[in-house]
Amino acid sequence: MWYHKPAINEELLQSLPNLKVVASSGVGIDHLDLKLLSSYGVKVANTPFVVSIDTADMGMALLLASSRRLVEGHEMAVSPETEYFPADWLGVEVSGATLGIVGMGVIGYKVAERAKAFEMKILYHNRNQRKKEEESAVGAVYCKKIDYLLQQSDFVLLAVNLTPQTHKLIGKRELELMKPTATLINISRGLVVDQDALVEALQNKVIKAAALDVTYPEPLPRDHPLLKMKNVIITPHIGSATKKTRWVMMEEMVESIQAGLAGLPVPREVL
Repeated sequence: MWYHKPAINEELLQSLPNLKVVASSGVGIDHLDLKLLSSYGVKVANTPFVVSIDTADMGMALLLASSRRLVEGHEMAVSPETEYFPADWLGVEVSGATLGIVGMGVIGYKVAERAKAFEMKILYHNRNQRKKEEESAVGAVYCKKIDYLLQQSDFVLLAVNLTPQTHKLIGKRELELMKPTATLINISRGLVVDQDALVEALQNKVIKAAALDVTYPEPLPRDHPLLKMKNVIITPHIGSATKKTRWVMMEEMVESIQAGLAGLPVPREVL
């Protein structure tokens, strides 16, 4: 499966009685009905680890681009109407700012490693607290409740899996807890954020900005209000989109398929 296609439903499974394994690119499995696949005796594999470095890089890229208003700056610099650069055109500091990471799995932790190099203060919210030595290595402070993280952070970065528990995890209430100077960064899944509430929060200056590698749907309708906002950066779900990573993803998928067909343990099997 690539970009969640083909859609695997009961009709497809019934038409493929000899199907043994499904290999899905990337880390997310929210598009797969694991119980249905298991009921047909089909094994599932994904590529969860290879995407981590590039996706963490993307998170930091969005943070930096948003804070320093790079997209707006580029448009100003190349516009045929620009006659001078205004002296009061300013971004916000990253060094010394507080980054709140929601979801401190492999990707979230790699974001923390990068943020430490930028001398950021790091808070994180996760289902489980990391080991003390892991926290110390990046200077991260655990927030058992997400509310405290939202209230204290200058940048809130989402790196959670999409599950029933994280569906629209960030809604109107959560956005109102954030600082009016804060930026929301999403490198997880679009449905982790209530998009209507986000539009309202940005329009009413409840938060300062958003930088999104994911939306719902993808791509957004061309008349969607998020596409018209200068304080929003949207990229086309390219967290893992580098030549090396995509090549390794394909190799891992092939490896899983070959093992499944041979009746061997499937590498990176999703249980």
